[in-house]
Amino acid sequence: MAEGSVARSRRSTELGLVVLSGVITASAYVLASLGKHSVMPARVVPFMLFVLGLVACGHVMVRLTAKGADPMFLPMAAFLHGLGFVMIARLNDRWAGLQATWSLIGLLAFAATLILIERTGDLRRYQFTSLAAGLALLLLPLIPGLGFTSGGARIWVSIGPINFQPGEFAKILLAIFFAAYLAERRELIVQGHIRVLGVTLPELRHLAPILVAWAVSVVVMVFEKDLGSSLLFFTLFVVMLWVATERISFLVMGGGLFAAGAFVAYQMFSHVRTRVDIWLDPWAQETGRGYQPIQALYGLAHGGLTGTGLGMGSPDLIPAAHNDFIFAALGEEIGLIGVTAILAAYALLVGAGLRTALRAQRDFEKLLAVGLTTITAVQTFIIVGGVLRVV
Repeated sequence: MAEGSVARSRRSTELGLVVLSGVITASAYVLASLGKHSVMPARVVPFMLFVLGLVACGHVMVRLTAKGADPMFLPMAAFLHGLGFVMIARLNDRWAGLQATWSLIGLLAFAATLILIERTGDLRRYQFTSLAAGLALLLLPLIPGLGFTSGGARIWVSIGPINFQPGEFAKILLAIFFAAYLAERRELIVQGHIRVLGVTLPELRHLAPILVAWAVSVVVMVFEKDLGSSLLFFTLFVVMLWVATERISFLVMGGGLFAAGAFVAYQMFSHVRTRVDIWLDPWAQETGRGYQPIQALYGLAHGGLTGTGLGMGSPDLIPAAHNDFIFAALGEEIGLIGVTAILAAYALLVGAGLRTALRAQRDFEKLLAVGLTTITAVQTFIIVGGVLRVV
């Protein structure tokens, strides 16, 4: 099939799925309002114009600048964004306004990326700039007067009226650095010159920058008390190293390092012990730190197979229902069937990312696709697994 025909087919598929996600989002918003207030929402038209307008603009941008892009990315992102927006609006009108602002910023960033980065390979030239910027962003929350603690983790930064997590941007920048560095030095790392316990390792100088990046990331996250991000950065590092070298020994070593690091962290840091203890038995602190995970489990149980119905549950009993525990809030109101659809959307998103990596012709592009996909997959696993007490 000609390249032009493939591109047109992909964009047609994307358009159909985008329209479907829009219908689902609009229907969910109406149902949530009817369930909560028993009246048709007064702002249904502005809501639909804004949310669906964002997705429509995104589709137009893809048509103009990335005609051959995988047709799953935008529709799945639109579906997940739409349901999340509906739940946040159902919980609190003020949060909905903030979410709208960040959604608009996200679209502008999406458009800027498509316009300014014509070739993904151009990012390869900025590997050490990406490293420096990524580590600087990780350090921002530790600066007195700039960073602040929320939910026990010091990962937020406040600049005027804007609060955000710089670590979210650092993930992307470090993925760019890892991809560029590994693509450039792949052969040197694969060859190896040192044998340890029967495993051939490269010279330390070839791995030093990437090991420093990983170590600093993990240390910063430990001091910021954000264990989920520590796990994410570690997994990102190990997976990209494994894909670049195709050596299973790096996965084994990574697992060993993780186990050793987890044991040391448990022995040395009280907040790590507290998190593990709550994970093992939240009911031991049911009115304290265990309250939130317990309420999340009760919410999921209350939702059952089909849910209570949008707007008809009690997700406000979960303190962070608008944040990391939004999965539990959705599970209560749309049930196991609904959250299975959400997980399926994430699976399709991850599948599209891996498919993009397989199609890539250059090592850097392949590794970057794997890295960004790993971030999405691991972050989803950590958040959902945390709600379900899997991790």
